[in-house]
Amino acid sequence: AGGGVGATTLAVQVAALLAQRGAGGVCLADLDLQSGSGALYLDLPEAVTITDCLSSGSLTDTPFAGALATHRTGVRLLAAPRDMVALETLTPPDISALVAGLRRDFPLTLVDLPPVWTAWTNQLLTLADRIVLVTHLSVPHVQMVKRQLRVLTAQRLEDRPLILVCNAMSPDQSASVSVKAAERALQLGFGVVIPEDRKTMTAATNQGVELSAVRRGTKVEKAIAELADKVAATAPVAVSRRG
Repeated sequence: AGGGVGATTLAVQVAALLAQRGAGGVCLADLDLQSGSGALYLDLPEAVTITDCLSSGSLTDTPFAGALATHRTGVRLLAAPRDMVALETLTPPDISALVAGLRRDFPLTLVDLPPVWTAWTNQLLTLADRIVLVTHLSVPHVQMVKRQLRVLTAQRLEDRPLILVCNAMSPDQSASVSVKAAERALQLGFGVVIPEDRKTMTAATNQGVELSAVRRGTKVEKAIAELADKVAATAPVAVSRRG
């Protein structure tokens, strides 16, 4: 819900944490075709990209388990294109084939999407087990979340299990707009609130490592572990949206 809310950073850190736990095969698919930075955040600049896979033939037949780069934590990465490409590069049939191939090779795949609605992003959300919606705590971001929730309803995705994440919450933000006020406005509770820790997050991103490699036991690491638990839970339960 809005650019720059840290969705990619959270996706990278959740995937790395789950892989470290020995979750049995975790993949991060960066499908932000124009701004994807998963390869940068994991320090895997030569990782196979989605456009590499498209040019090689059938996505369903691509041997993802053997082709994708592996981070030090064990997470496998399908990277975004190295150069900016049109959003229409992917199609709904491509997504269906990609999801089938990734599900064949990995028990768990996290997909980072662009902050726009297209036919193929809609198809991916239709196939997803869960949707994670990331935002900040501010009046404009609350309004953007409302817009996204309305689109989910319009696309008949309102019953898809959804985790609403408030990311990088600082004392100044909570003093201006409280979590409870935001939840009342949204008629939906935050599944996880991630505290701001710019120093630790920036260090992990710059080094291409997991948070625990920078500093163990931080509040932000504990909150991301809570998000990882919710993402990896085996039985999705739809969130009741009041009103």
